[in-house]
Amino acid sequence: MNEQILILDFGSQYTQLIARRVRELDVYCEIHPYNHIPELTPDIKGVILSGSPCSVRDLEAPRIDLDLFRKQVPVLGVCYGAQLMAQLLGGDVLPSAHREYGRARLDVVDADSSLLAGLSDASQVWMSHGDTIGRIPDNFKIIASTESVEIAAFKIADELTYGIQFHPEVTHSTEGKKLLHNFVVDICGCKQTWTSESFADMTIQSLRLKLGNDRVVMALSGGVDSTVAATLVHRAIGDNLFCIFVDNGVLRKDEFEQVLHSYEDMGLNIKGVDAKAQFYAALAGLSEPEAKRKAIGRTFIEVFDQEAHLIQDVKWLGQGTIYPDVIESVSVKGPSATIKSHHNVGGLPDFMKLRIVEPLNTLFKDEVRAVGRTLGVPAHILSRHPFPGPGLAIRILGEVTPEKVAILQEVDALFINGLKKRGLYDEVWQAGTMLLPIQSVGVMGDERTYEQVVALRAVTSVDGMTADWAHLPYDFLAEVSNDIINRVKGVNRVVYDISSKPPATIEWE
Repeated sequence: MNEQILILDFGSQYTQLIARRVRELDVYCEIHPYNHIPELTPDIKGVILSGSPCSVRDLEAPRIDLDLFRKQVPVLGVCYGAQLMAQLLGGDVLPSAHREYGRARLDVVDADSSLLAGLSDASQVWMSHGDTIGRIPDNFKIIASTESVEIAAFKIADELTYGIQFHPEVTHSTEGKKLLHNFVVDICGCKQTWTSESFADMTIQSLRLKLGNDRVVMALSGGVDSTVAATLVHRAIGDNLFCIFVDNGVLRKDEFEQVLHSYEDMGLNIKGVDAKAQFYAALAGLSEPEAKRKAIGRTFIEVFDQEAHLIQDVKWLGQGTIYPDVIESVSVKGPSATIKSHHNVGGLPDFMKLRIVEPLNTLFKDEVRAVGRTLGVPAHILSRHPFPGPGLAIRILGEVTPEKVAILQEVDALFINGLKKRGLYDEVWQAGTMLLPIQSVGVMGDERTYEQVVALRAVTSVDGMTADWAHLPYDFLAEVSNDIINRVKGVNRVVYDISSKPPATIEWE
């Protein structure tokens, strides 16, 4: 049984960040909606109440029964969580004279506070709130203030219950990780045993018990999540795992052969399925992005279902679902019955009648990579840029044809291989090329040309939620542009996308 911290989510944009910071301390944690609180079990060593876009003064603001865990385990309220505790226990929360947003300097009032132990004088913290705690109950003690916020942190007398008005989870709070360490490790007493090695060992043992001699089928994509998930299942049940890798005709150049080769070197029991003709037929005449996505998803289901039925006595479907997918499937307004389609390999049909096994559904992306390194998954797979499920189909604006795919595969290979040769690939979060539905005039030799335009796209990001265009060296862009125009027949112009997300998206469709 893993020791864990329970994080109650009130809808803050930073809730996942709190969890990531706790995990970075090698302590397991789970996020649950405030209105779906699990039973307090012996493995739960502490509770963190998140921030929220709501105001505690609103009649319909999220509220909880603090007695479910207060005085039983340590509690830390962050921003809204602190305000909620103050108000529910008899204090006053008032509108701020003006929204308090940005950096502030923390004045530690109680130098003996376990929560603030080791923090520097005037430590920088990050504020983001429209309300402020105006009065605290008599049994509360102020332990920190800022120039504009008197009650920046408090502790309830005779119990390990704390509230802070700032956000320790963001990097702008320069010693936020130290504060969280004080709470999670020193106050809650967590032993910091949540490591990639321990996760891998426990998960493989658990999968052996759960799956026994049953057969499992998985669709692999060549990406990080499905590969690490398959490796864990394979370590548990060996060749009772049957992997299927489908060539949908819109993969990158030589990707089908390269991925199959990588998986065979890893000892996975895998079958490659060349279904290009079926996908091209399904995409014929379609130019609207959503129509293309649906056609690819529907065709994938047909191909995968057909292949899965060729395997006898399969009882489980393995999936590479990761923790952010799980979190986002449950609304803070109430547990949702609607699961995102990407949880279900593009929406696999109910008639497959398979039970689901998701060995990574407690991990964040960076943790998946760490587990992959522990398992010896090749570095070129773990460092692979995200690649959209519909592949190059949504990087070809307009109708998809085999001829257009062939052009874009060549362009994409020159761009991606160029990034790798120049040591730029790992500095970029995601890179790709787009084939535009326009032609432009050019000159090659003594002849005028009227050929295709391609756009290069490269972004820097942490999680893909926001992204900035990558400031690649001009000489590199010039070199790649020259290579593409000289070596790819049918292309005479290259442009570079310098849009950030938002307002643009990373993909063009």
